[in-house]
Amino acid sequence: MTKARDEEKQRKRAAQRAAAERSARRSSLMRRGAVLVVVVIVAAVLYDVYARRQLLQNVKTASYTAGMHTAGPIFYIESPPIGGQHNVVWQNCGIYNAPIHNEHAVHSMEHGAVWITYRPDLAQDQIQTLRAVASDDYLLLSPYPGLAHPVVASAWNHQLTFERADDPGLAAFIARYKNNPETTPEFGALCAGGTSALATTDSLSTGPGPMTR
Repeated sequence: MTKARDEEKQRKRAAQRAAAERSARRSSLMRRGAVLVVVVIVAAVLYDVYARRQLLQNVKTASYTAGMHTAGPIFYIESPPIGGQHNVVWQNCGIYNAPIHNEHAVHSMEHGAVWITYRPDLAQDQIQTLRAVASDDYLLLSPYPGLAHPVVASAWNHQLTFERADDPGLAAFIARYKNNPETTPEFGALCAGGTSALATTDSLSTGPGPMTR
């Protein structure tokens, strides 16, 4: 009888040890899994930061002074322009199916807008991609005849070109420069309440007046 009880105790102790070992293995696997998840997340974040820096390293920059309002057509060195003199009236941010005046768009960039332009003959699926991207605030989208690249993103004193609308650099450019207080001369100014005129409309004759910001 005593021998049977001893054997039963031994079996229980063995079962308990086996259960403890299984629990320890599970805990170890969970800890290693958690560490692996953290490592993957950190690696992904670091790669995203690195990728954004790489994508933005080719940004063209300038040093135009803000606040120079004037009337009439203006000659710009860059095409599309990225700063300089501009019309007293800004372009309302939004999506345009036809070209708009440089002079109004530059004023919008002074307010923090990113102006996305594309070749008029860009494929429709690419245009739809751009329309989805430009559906947010402080964004302008319009076709631009004569572009050297299929898609160009411009902000005040900054510009980056793309061969495709789905280039991840476009989102990185927008995230970096749209309404950025460090690069926006008139941070906090509106991108509405201006004009929605197209380039076919004579809207550049307005002289300096109440809409000077």
